[in-house]
Amino acid sequence: MIQNKEISADKKYNKLIVVLSIAIPIIVAILFKVRLDFELPVFLPPIYATINGLTALILVLAFFAIKNKKIVLHENLMTTAIWCSALFLVMYVLHHMTSDSTIYEGNFRALYLFVLVSHIVLSVAVIPFVLITYVRAITKNFEDHKKIAKITFPLWLYVAVTGVIVYLMISPFY
Repeated sequence: MIQNKEISADKKYNKLIVVLSIAIPIIVAILFKVRLDFELPVFLPPIYATINGLTALILVLAFFAIKNKKIVLHENLMTTAIWCSALFLVMYVLHHMTSDSTIYEGNFRALYLFVLVSHIVLSVAVIPFVLITYVRAITKNFEDHKKIAKITFPLWLYVAVTGVIVYLMISPFY
């Protein structure tokens, strides 16, 4: 009976997860084509990268918190990581709505493009994983939460870390 309750609690969020998983990338793609007629300060890109780095650190801390059975700390860290990722996304989109894209002109262009493309593709792919993992936690479906968290964690950590790497590689060309 408890299993059915968990499944039905998860199911009520499924439509929202699907909608957000599709809508977020579409909205971001549309907003990338919108140009706002003002410039944001030049010092903001390192702030975006710092938010990505902070997200990576929070994810690692949350991993160790749950391994040490510090459940409330884990919950708080994961919620913070979600908010950091959302803040990063909003700021990053605003940056691209107000600035021209910077072209990488260094010797490691192939490596840069690999990291950038894998970062972008996985940043889209990780959205439903994060949402499903979070829903399974808030609905107390911990067995299924643990299963998907094993996939979500490395994907999300990769996206956060490669966000910093992309910034460090492109920053000399700003």
